[in-house]
Amino acid sequence: MKINFTSMKYSGNYFAVLLTAIVLNGCDTKTNQKTEAASDSVVVTQPPADAELNSDQSTLLEAILGSSDEEAGTVRGIAFGDPVSKVKSTEKFELFEETADHLGYTSETAKLETIDVQYFFSSDKKINRITVDVYLNSPAATKELWNAGKSHFNEAYGAPKEESKKITWNKNSVRVNMEDVSEGKDYGLKFQFVPTDKNVLAVK
Repeated sequence: MKINFTSMKYSGNYFAVLLTAIVLNGCDTKTNQKTEAASDSVVVTQPPADAELNSDQSTLLEAILGSSDEEAGTVRGIAFGDPVSKVKSTEKFELFEETADHLGYTSETAKLETIDVQYFFSSDKKINRITVDVYLNSPAATKELWNAGKSHFNEAYGAPKEESKKITWNKNSVRVNMEDVSEGKDYGLKFQFVPTDKNVLAVK
């Protein structure tokens, strides 16, 4: 009987190639599993989205109100009865509006939150009301700023009157309102500072 060695040689080569492909495929599968596992671990250790999206709200409250050691009724170094000229020389935010009864200033944080401050004044150019609108990026930021504001004003003005989306403090003939004005995907708080006694507006 004549044996065909050429045929056997090619058959042997075929099986060798097939075996090599199986081994390489197994290695590749293990490599992919390791890569997927590594990718999964990266996803788990990513910081929460809010940490990237929002400022620290306690720090933001300081930026909104100015120095925390100011007397009651003073916002950003301005008190009721101060002349408009003092606002213009003191306020560091950017002037965006000037009308017959108020000045508007604005500032934007590194996280693209916006602070708008409006100083309202009487016919004799004395400050008689201050409002601050703060535009935020998320419900979490709104809640954090709300809590920071509540803690600050409780300490400065005492026990407040609370409603679901509004808190009011009264001290030394000054009323402070903090209101959650979030609507839909627009998040933010509004602060209002109003004198409750005309004597507060006495000429300085």
